[in-house]
Amino acid sequence: MKALLIAITFLLTFNVLAEDAKVTALTAADEARTAAMKSADREKLNAIFSAELRYAHSSGVVDTKASFIEVLTTGRTKYVGYDVVERTFTFPAPGIALMAGRSRVQAETATGKMDSVLSYLAVWREENGQWRFLAWQSCKLPPATP
Repeated sequence: MKALLIAITFLLTFNVLAEDAKVTALTAADEARTAAMKSADREKLNAIFSAELRYAHSSGVVDTKASFIEVLTTGRTKYVGYDVVERTFTFPAPGIALMAGRSRVQAETATGKMDSVLSYLAVWREENGQWRFLAWQSCKLPPATP
């Protein structure tokens, strides 16, 4: 009985440590994603985005990997600020991570400047041992009332 309790404790500890390592890796990957989006570095964007990226903007516009990289690298959209307000990860299946939270995003486009707090759900997928950004869906939150 004592051996069983020790084994269960070990497995639970191992699972918590493994999940902590995934969260650390995903947090770093998400920081790299936002830095790549702000710098509009084609090589970095290509490395972090999954080939199957589906990026649904808060405006309703949907981009693929190719179209989003084009938007960023040509300067049609320039992310000038990106501050994470809240970010959590859950793991619904092996190799899949859901990232949910809120971010303050500042961007410039041909139609003007945007400064919004977004609520979002994103999907990361482990591809060939690397976390890749697979999907994004966001909506603008109304300004806080005083």
